[in-house]
Amino acid sequence: MHRGQNDIADVAIIGAGPAGLTAAYLLSKKGYDVTVIEKDERYVGGISRTVEVDGYRFDIGGHRFFSKSKEVVDLWNEILPDDFIQRPRMSRIYYEGKFYSYPLRAFEALFNLGIVRSTLCMASYVKAKAFPNKQVRSFEDWTTNQFGWKLYSIFFKTYTEKVWGMPCNEMSSDWAAQRIKGLSLGAAVLDGLKRSLGLNKQPNDGMETKTLLETFRYPRLGPGMMWDAARDFVVAKGNQVLMGHSFKQLAQDGDGNWRMTATKADGGEAVIRARHVISSAPMRELAARIHPLPACSLQADNLRYRDFLTVAVMIKSDDLFPDNWIYIHDSKVKVGRIQNFRSWSPEMVPDPSVACVGLEYFCFEGDGLWSSSDADLVELAKKELAILGLVDPKDVIGGAVVRQEKAYPVYDDAYAANVEAMRHELESRYPTLHMVGRNGMHRYNNQDHAMMTAMLTVENIEANARIYNIWNVNEDAEYHEAGDEGEQEAIAAAVKVALTEDQAVALASERDVPARIAPERPRKVA
Repeated sequence: MHRGQNDIADVAIIGAGPAGLTAAYLLSKKGYDVTVIEKDERYVGGISRTVEVDGYRFDIGGHRFFSKSKEVVDLWNEILPDDFIQRPRMSRIYYEGKFYSYPLRAFEALFNLGIVRSTLCMASYVKAKAFPNKQVRSFEDWTTNQFGWKLYSIFFKTYTEKVWGMPCNEMSSDWAAQRIKGLSLGAAVLDGLKRSLGLNKQPNDGMETKTLLETFRYPRLGPGMMWDAARDFVVAKGNQVLMGHSFKQLAQDGDGNWRMTATKADGGEAVIRARHVISSAPMRELAARIHPLPACSLQADNLRYRDFLTVAVMIKSDDLFPDNWIYIHDSKVKVGRIQNFRSWSPEMVPDPSVACVGLEYFCFEGDGLWSSSDADLVELAKKELAILGLVDPKDVIGGAVVRQEKAYPVYDDAYAANVEAMRHELESRYPTLHMVGRNGMHRYNNQDHAMMTAMLTVENIEANARIYNIWNVNEDAEYHEAGDEGEQEAIAAAVKVALTEDQAVALASERDVPARIAPERPRKVA
C-alpha cells in the first residue's frame, strides 16, 4: 500500500514493541489501514527485541514466554507457529560468594546461610508476622512485612537498589505488591523442604506462583523472532512499519483526525494522518509532544525511568553455568544480573566452543555507566566476572554493548498521582488517543500484559467506545470491562454478542477473568 500525503489511515501507532505490533497485527488482520513508526533503524520489538552481533544473539532483559491468558498464548502460536522450543528454567541468587537456588531449597539455604543467620531470619520473619507495620508506604515496608527484616536485607535490598538506583524506603510499595504478589515465604520454604527431600512430584514442583515457573517456551532465535514475524505480517497486508522514524508531534484537526509528525533518520520529516492513534511512547514524551500542550504535562514531566545496558562477552568455554540468569546480590560489583544466552536457546550462540553471557547494569541515561565507552564496559565486565569467580579474564575473546533507555518505569511516591492526572485528562479530552504497553502506561508490565492492553484497545477501536478499561490489565493478565456493573449490563444489551468458536473455548478455559463482551465487528466502508 502506498498512502499519499493527504490520505488518512485508520490507525497510526507509535512504537513497534510488543504492544504496538500486537495492535498493528490484529488491526491488519481485520483489514484496517495502519501505519507504525519506530525510532530504531534496524530492530522491532523494543525491549523484547533480539540484537545480533557476528551471529551472537542477545535477549535484552530475558523474556520467558508464559502467560495465564489463553488469548495471548494463542496469538503467540498464531504469529510464530513453528519456532518455539521448551526450555527449563533455572535461576540462582549469588550472595557473599555462594549460590542460592531460586526457588529456595530449604537445606541448601540453611547450609549456605549458617545456622545462626538462618535462625535470625526465621525469628525476624515471625516478628514481622506478629507485629507488622500498619502503615505500609514503601517497598521496604511491604517486603519487610512479608519476609522479615533479615531476609529482606539479604535477598531484596541490595539487588532492588541496584535495579532502581534509589533507596528501597523511597520506592512505592506498589512495585513490590505487583511483582512479588503471591510469593509466600512459608510456601516457598515448605516447597523447598519437599524439593530437598525429593517429595514434590507435581508439575513445576507444585509451585503455582508465576515467578517460580520452572519451564517456559522460547523462540529458538530469541524474542525478536516473534516481533519480526508480526512486522512482516503487517507489511504483507499492505500496511507500513516505518523504521528510523522518531515521534515528534501530535495534533488534532478540526474534524478530530490526528496529524502525527515523525523525524526520519536522515533528518527529514514524515507526516501521518489518522483517525486513531495508539501510543506506546513513554507517557512523559507523549504529554510533551501533544499540541496544544495538555495541563497534565507538568505531572508527566515528573515521571521517571530507569535505564540499563547489557555487556555481552564471548568466552572460550563450553559453558559457564546452566542458569538462564543469576541475580547478583553483592555490593562489591555493579552488575545486577548475568544472563547465559545458550541456556535461553542453543541457537543464540553460533559456536559450541564459546560461551556467551550478558552482564546487566542498571543505570540512568547519561550517568557514568551509560556514558562509558563500549571498550571500558567490556573491561568492567571482565573484571567483575573475575571477582565473582565465574571467568578468567584471559578466556574472554570478544564483547559487545547494548543500551536500553527507559527500560523500567520508576514507582516513586508520586508516580501514581502523576499517571492518573495524565490518564484522566487525555482519555476524557481525546477518545481516539489510546495509551498501551509498559512505557505507554508507565506500568511495569510483562510482555504478555503489554500485549493484552493492545488486544483490548483494538476491540475498543472496533466498538468506537472504551468498552474495556485496559488499566485493569494487571500482573496476572486479568482484566475487567470498563465502568461498574450496571454500565456493563447496559453495554451488553446494546452490543450484540457473537462469540466465535475460539472465543467460546477461551471463555471456557480456566482463567481468573470475568466474562467478556464480544462486540459485533463493524463493517469497513469501502
